[in-house]
Formats: sequence, C-alpha cells, structure tokens
Amino acid sequence: MEDFEARRQAFREAVERLEAAIGQVLVGQRDVVRHVLTALMGGGHVLLEGVPGLGKTLLVRTLSEALQLDYNRIQFTPDLMPADILGTTIIVQGEGGEREFSFRKGPVFTQVLLADEINRATPKTQSAMLEAMQEGSVTVGGRHHKLAQPFIVLATQNPLEMEGTYPLPEAQLDRFLFKAMVPFPTLDELSEVIDRTTGTQTQAVEPVMSGEELLSLRQVVRAVPVSEAVKRYGLRLVLATHPDSEEAPELTTRYVQYGASPRGAQALILAGKVNALMAGRGQVDYADIRAAALPALRHRVVLNFEAGADGIGTDAFIGKLLEAVPDVDPRLRAEAFA
Repeated sequence: MEDFEARRQAFREAVERLEAAIGQVLVGQRDVVRHVLTALMGGGHVLLEGVPGLGKTLLVRTLSEALQLDYNRIQFTPDLMPADILGTTIIVQGEGGEREFSFRKGPVFTQVLLADEINRATPKTQSAMLEAMQEGSVTVGGRHHKLAQPFIVLATQNPLEMEGTYPLPEAQLDRFLFKAMVPFPTLDELSEVIDRTTGTQTQAVEPVMSGEELLSLRQVVRAVPVSEAVKRYGLRLVLATHPDSEEAPELTTRYVQYGASPRGAQALILAGKVNALMAGRGQVDYADIRAAALPALRHRVVLNFEAGADGIGTDAFIGKLLEAVPDVDPRLRAEAFA
C-alpha cells in the first residue's frame, strides 16, 4: 500500500512537470493539454478538432520533445496511399549480385505520430492506420512488424473546410480514446501568442520524461482501484447512449441513432483512473468519470435528424445525459431498502 502511495505521488508530480514543460511553449489550451495528457497516460490516441493556427501541430511536436520520443508528421491528402504511411517492400540487389526483397518503413514507424488533417485522405488510406492504432503493429506483404512503444497518434481535422474531405468512419473514430475540441484563444492568450511568435526570443522545450518512464506511469494507472458502484456508473452512461437499452433515458430514444461502443466504456474507466491520480486520489470517484464523459463519448455517439432539427449537438446531448443518469443505480438503491 505504501509503495502504491509513493508511485501515485510520483505520477502526479511527473504529469505536472510535463504539463508545465508544454506550457512554456504553448500558450493557453489548458483543457486540451490535459485531455492529451490523460489519453497519453491511459495509452490511447487523440483526435484534435479546431481551425488552423491554434497550435495543434506545436502541441504534438512539443509533447514529443518533452518526452524525448521519436516524432513524425504525415500530411493527409486525397492522393495519399496506404504504402505512403506504412511503407513498402522493394527489390534490392545484394552484395553478391542476387536480388532480394527489402521492407522500407513508412512514417508510421515512430512513437509520436501527427496525422495532420486526417479526414482529407480516402477511407482506404484512413484504414491503414487501424492496425497501428489498435494493436501497435503493421502488416505489409504478409509480414508482421511491431511498432516501438510507447506509440501515440494525435490526429487533427478542420471543422470548417469540409470540401474535399472524407468523414472518418465510426470504426476509425472509435480507435481514438479522446476527441478534444481546440478553442480559439482569448484576447490575453492571443496577445501572448503574438509576442512569442513575432519577437526575437524562442521558447525551448525542456525534456522531463523518457519513454520508459511513461510506460511505467501507465502501469500506475492500471493499478488504480475502481469500486463496483463507480464502474457500473460508467457502464450505465455508455448503455444510456443506446436507444434500445433499458438504461436509455427519453432524450436518448428521441435524439440518438447509434450509441457508444464498449471502447467508450474502456475510455471512461481508464480516463477516470488518470483523473483520480491527477486529483491526488487513490481511487476513482464519480466525478472522475463525469470529467471524462465529454471527450470520451462525443465522437462515439451518432445523433439523428431530429436532434439536428432541434439544434441539439453531441456535446449538449452528453451534458443532458450526465444530468439524466444518476450516480447510484436506482435498482441497487431499491434493493437496499427492500
């Protein structure tokens, strides 16, 4: 128990150092940084949505430098092919003159991958990322290649310019632990951005962690206990997004076409554990699950036409869902007083 308490304290201090290092370079975006770090510690990937110029690329590059991890950037375009991401097998001539097959690795063979404007590539190319994101491996020409760990994909997409884009299918979206919305900076933040980018001073990134330390911190996350009641609350939230579930409130049956997958439940529990550690708690609370609900579920719930007609967006729906689903299962409360 004392060993876990020491590891819990070390986890919080390490994340605070990492957050501070990113803050030395990136102005504002505190919630976005926290979401990215939560997914990073939980071993998941992040989809960043925001208009150009908000620092998404800078955030990813700064994160890789602070973690001392390999970094690659792929600019997704309609003519990008799967081999441009994964790599390809070519014929080379050996020293003895004989010809042999050689695999040339693509940019996915890194540790921090920025998939820039991922929705500009065709579904065929988008699907090339599925195995890498889910299993941490790549299969090319019948041969299996493991990716170096830790491995995290941070993908960006522009919510405004939709011409020439291919919306990510649900199977692709489901591979992202979180979807974070990147807001426009405030007046003070924008002023600071201008001062930093139009002056003579440059901000250097201070390395604060290694890949091995990150993998060790992820084991601390896995060790955080979750009570049965809190776990069931997270599961009821996911089931409440399904119109045909007995857990579904009236607003779900009215507005939802498809609900979240089991990966949504995994995201809630893992992120809840990270949130608990960041808050200095040794076990997950209901508040930790609620704090993870929006980034974990907003890309996993598909609303119907009636929701659009009533002006109900996904974020608004999830906010109403959190109000509709009680912390304690009413059936358990009824059994307790039976």
